[in-house]
Amino acid sequence: MTDKKRTGLSALADAGADSDDFSIIEAIGGPRGVVESMLPGVVFVVLFVATSNLNLTIAVSAVLALIQVLARLVQRQSLMGALSGLVAVGICLIWAWKSHEARNYYMLGFLTNTVYAVLLSISLAVRVPGLGLVVEFIRQMPTERFTAWFHDWMGDRDLKRAYMIITGLWTGLFALRLLVQVPLYMTDHVAALGVARLLMGIPFWALAIWVSYLIIATPMHRHVNSYRRDGETAEHE
Repeated sequence: MTDKKRTGLSALADAGADSDDFSIIEAIGGPRGVVESMLPGVVFVVLFVATSNLNLTIAVSAVLALIQVLARLVQRQSLMGALSGLVAVGICLIWAWKSHEARNYYMLGFLTNTVYAVLLSISLAVRVPGLGLVVEFIRQMPTERFTAWFHDWMGDRDLKRAYMIITGLWTGLFALRLLVQVPLYMTDHVAALGVARLLMGIPFWALAIWVSYLIIATPMHRHVNSYRRDGETAEHE
């Protein structure tokens, strides 16, 4: 097994492990990952508020995003996070540039939060927790016997309940972001919108992952151990 720490929702897939070495800092990408995620947004809002020059703000933000990727390339470090961030920042910058409005830098975030909130709400309505699907898929990667995989964790009442709770938690997170930020967008308060996006970005994401881990760790640990005991019993029969 690799010692490389999983990040994001992938970190929750290890909640049932015997070791108790979960780190919220590692789960959100480590100190460098946090800086790389927040820096483009900080530079964008600060520079635009200070200069009111959208083209300059876009140019500096784009250069910064490229420098972050090049730095990882030179240091021969993982590029996946930096590249995905570059693509996201690129879309945001192009959106703002094409529309000639700084506030549209945040439009992609509104769309993704809306999609996530709707999908998770639907999953709650049909009693198949979306976060459970994601975490269990990462944990077991079902390439065959999908039905058995699905019923395995869905049939565990405590684990399913935990997944329903954290799915509701994340749905609330996405909805709260929209509730706070969309009015700021509609009234063109770019500075306040930028600050709200930063505060409700990585900090809220980290809090949601940490609380989710606390909720699912015990039922997942029980489920994993039960699965192992059943396997050992079957081998001895």
